Amino acid sequence: MSLLERGDKAYLLLTDGTIFEGLHFGVKGTVIGEVVFTTGMTAYQETLTDPSYYGQLVTQTFPLIGNYGVNADDNESTKSYIGGYIVREWCDTPSNFRMENHIDAFLKEQNIVGIYNIDTRRLTRIIREVGVMNGVITTEDVYAQKETLLKQVEQYVIRNAITAVTGKERKTYANGNPKYRVTLFDFGYKRNIRNELVKRGCEVIVLPATTSAKELLELHPDGIMFSNGPGDPTENQQIIRNVREIAALDIPIFGICLGHQLLALSQGCYTEKLKYGHRGANQPVIDLASHRTYVTSQNHGYAVIGDSLDPSIGTVSHINANDQTCEGIRYHKINAFTVQFHPEAHGGPLDTAYLFDEFVSMMEKEKRRLCR
Repeated sequence: MSLLERGDKAYLLLTDGTIFEGLHFGVKGTVIGEVVFTTGMTAYQETLTDPSYYGQLVTQTFPLIGNYGVNADDNESTKSYIGGYIVREWCDTPSNFRMENHIDAFLKEQNIVGIYNIDTRRLTRIIREVGVMNGVITTEDVYAQKETLLKQVEQYVIRNAITAVTGKERKTYANGNPKYRVTLFDFGYKRNIRNELVKRGCEVIVLPATTSAKELLELHPDGIMFSNGPGDPTENQQIIRNVREIAALDIPIFGICLGHQLLALSQGCYTEKLKYGHRGANQPVIDLASHRTYVTSQNHGYAVIGDSLDPSIGTVSHINANDQTCEGIRYHKINAFTVQFHPEAHGGPLDTAYLFDEFVSMMEKEKRRLCR
């Protein structure tokens, strides 16, 4: 029996009533979420373990997923936060010297409902035309309960996302004799952000998302990292107020993805929900200072409105080459810079990893200034 012939029935129902019939992998059940797509050809395990996908039904546009298996080293967090998984075909005979298991076993371990053998190209085109919409994956008879499910799907909203993914206690990571101390705010951070800092000589203290400026000062950090994370950034009003107070401390700050958005909101900017977001490893970004275009990894459904930035406060430093949305800000009145993309991308590309070096240089410069 071939891969596409085995397995129980599974269904994907969209808000507009469209039904995709496929087969089930992972665990059985019913899960509601926001249906999104990502264009990455590799790094599916990093996608599955990226907390920024909290509450979403993730569609992989690449047609074959799981061909190199999974392993513990490539996880970006301690567990998966996605709502459900949608692929064209999953590979039940993976081959790679690093693999420890296959993707179906991973989904079962993480209690994730998956569907395969559907036309992911058609699904992606629907989302691109209509925009991101809610949906439900179910292994039950979708036709018998379609109207009930549609009501639930229409009412679904991702809420309290940061609360759901942030760590509850401080954790410290370092190698050898670190030169710098960086406090990493866990809004749903990816492990490789921490790794990139550690390998550059930093002691990294991972903090819960709600850590205050007063609590932060007790740690005497040389730098502050605001991490990526899920959800609507405007929902987090208390965190935004904390970020505003932290920014006023004049400690070097580097923000990534949600961290970029939260700092911008704290400085008077506005954000907007994109039609279908930027998700994948091939997003072109233009550095407006050098006029160079970088290929970047991204995963976000919201963006900072560049025109809402007061020119006296900061300057838009990067834009997306496809839709000209804001991809980075360099601030004038606070010691900070932020980007919407992921310079730490574990599955690549690595074009913008130099930004971590720039952050280290900021900390070194500040240390020298204080020693005078």
